[in-house]
Amino acid sequence: MTSQNKTSTGHLLALLTILIWGTTFISTKVLLIDFTPVEILFFRFLIGYVVLFLIYPRSLRVTSFREEMLFIAAGLCGVTLYFLIENMALVYTLASNAGVIVSIAPFFTAVLAHFFLDGERLHKRFIVGFGIALTGIILIGLNGSFILRLNPLGDLLACVAPAVWAIYSVLMRKIGELSYHTIGATRKVFFYGLMFMLPALFLFEFHLDLGRFSNLANLSNFLFLGLGASALCFVTWNRAVSILGAVKTSVYIYLVPVITVIASALILQEQITWITLLGAWLTLVGSFISERKVQSRASSSILLINPFNKKRH
Repeated sequence: MTSQNKTSTGHLLALLTILIWGTTFISTKVLLIDFTPVEILFFRFLIGYVVLFLIYPRSLRVTSFREEMLFIAAGLCGVTLYFLIENMALVYTLASNAGVIVSIAPFFTAVLAHFFLDGERLHKRFIVGFGIALTGIILIGLNGSFILRLNPLGDLLACVAPAVWAIYSVLMRKIGELSYHTIGATRKVFFYGLMFMLPALFLFEFHLDLGRFSNLANLSNFLFLGLGASALCFVTWNRAVSILGAVKTSVYIYLVPVITVIASALILQEQITWITLLGAWLTLVGSFISERKVQSRASSSILLINPFNKKRH
């Protein structure tokens, strides 16, 4: 595969991931009727882990304790802490507030990558694009109401979540450089995420009532979250990060609110205001500016090792 084809594949994988992640709120909204947030989180990733194990059952053997620590930290940050913190934030603040704040993840990723990854420097045009995209995201969050209620604790937690995701993105870039099989590496991250999640089951409301899965709506939405949003999307996202780099891939997160708005209109019949359309347009323009700069300056540093060609087991 040529470098250009590999880059195109990375962009397609990132876009596919974001298209699915942008619609997960619908499934979560349905499941919250019968399940608590921590139950949704645990069952979702448990399904994802089982699926990845069935696809790639081979053991992934690391060569050093340092590499093992990378997987442990990635599982803690990308699976356990990020989603738990985000769910806790939603208890104390408005969904619109959390949605806007969490969308600043690309900026945190760019800052961390600037200091901890080679070839992923923070540039002025990225910051300009970030500012434009954030303006659009805020307009989408307000949805024409021009009311943004501050909830200090919830908003603070919402700020911590994208910072944790940025750490996960940097860790996955480092793991990608090790040339492990992408599915096997993602499964290992899920395993540690589930292990760290176990204590949270005793801290939050959790019931092992499998009878709820007899409801077809519950089962289908869990399959979507487990198979699509977890098993598939974490593999495609991690692969995209290994190809494009942490910064370029993270820019696609800007598109989540735009996809959410479109999905809301199509599936939930929610009204789209002109303010929302303006916000969506600004978000797309900002993401284009940010991604464009990274592509022009960082293309020479894109990871060229293909985990599917050279595999460790």
